[in-house]
Amino acid sequence: MPEKTSYQQLQPEERLAIASLRLQNVSVRAMARILGRSPATVSRELTRNSSAVGYSSQPAQALSVARRSAGRRPNKLCLQTVCWRVVLTLLEWKWSPQQISGTLKRMYPTDSTQHVSHETIYTAIYAQPRGELRRQLIACLRHGHSTRMPRTRGTDRRGQIPDMVSIHVRPPEIEDRLLPGHWEGDFIKGAGNQSSVGVLVERTSRLVLLAKMEDASAGSALAGFSAKLNSIVAPLRQSLTYDQGKEMSRHKELACATGVNIYFCGVSRT
Repeated sequence: MPEKTSYQQLQPEERLAIASLRLQNVSVRAMARILGRSPATVSRELTRNSSAVGYSSQPAQALSVARRSAGRRPNKLCLQTVCWRVVLTLLEWKWSPQQISGTLKRMYPTDSTQHVSHETIYTAIYAQPRGELRRQLIACLRHGHSTRMPRTRGTDRRGQIPDMVSIHVRPPEIEDRLLPGHWEGDFIKGAGNQSSVGVLVERTSRLVLLAKMEDASAGSALAGFSAKLNSIVAPLRQSLTYDQGKEMSRHKELACATGVNIYFCGVSRT
């Protein structure tokens, strides 16, 4: 008997690739080959999720999400909900997500719609787009500490990362955000340093991807970022810009494993 295959929905980065290839007048069959999808999948995507002005990745993703979420219960931690406002207040009071989860159950013992797990709270925080709110929420989890790996305890550790390529030599098209496939990286340590998450933000679309890490080591960062970047189609993984966190000390291996050019902030031009 032939093996059963499971179908996976098109991902946001695939829709971004379709939009980019569409602008280049690439055929449906050629798109399918690049994405590793069937021509029928690409054709159906263009038919169902195009608008009067053509196909664009963000509206297409919104249409897909709207169809899939129809009839489902709304997310408990949508920004407009009372539950989110309670969670936000308690985070500002420096409560941990575990404490908040337990408190909500005691506050609303008979209303399960107001109950959220600590994992849900962490997910809601990490899913925030890069900006002031996200920085404030993550700072709450750190109890006043930096969101990055500590690099200075009396000694500047940045020099331990060899062969860094400065952001100053990036091609100008990356800076202009005209072409997709160029990413910014970040690294987040969970409360009590019990978890680590790598963050990838696509510079053109602002798409955010999360890469789970086993710990805060360079080996985990290499494995996590390699897996996440290699899950993206090749035309959409061109470059990665990163700060000088010690977790990126194996950046040359990451570049070899993914084909991504890696640039670092704060490195001199020489």
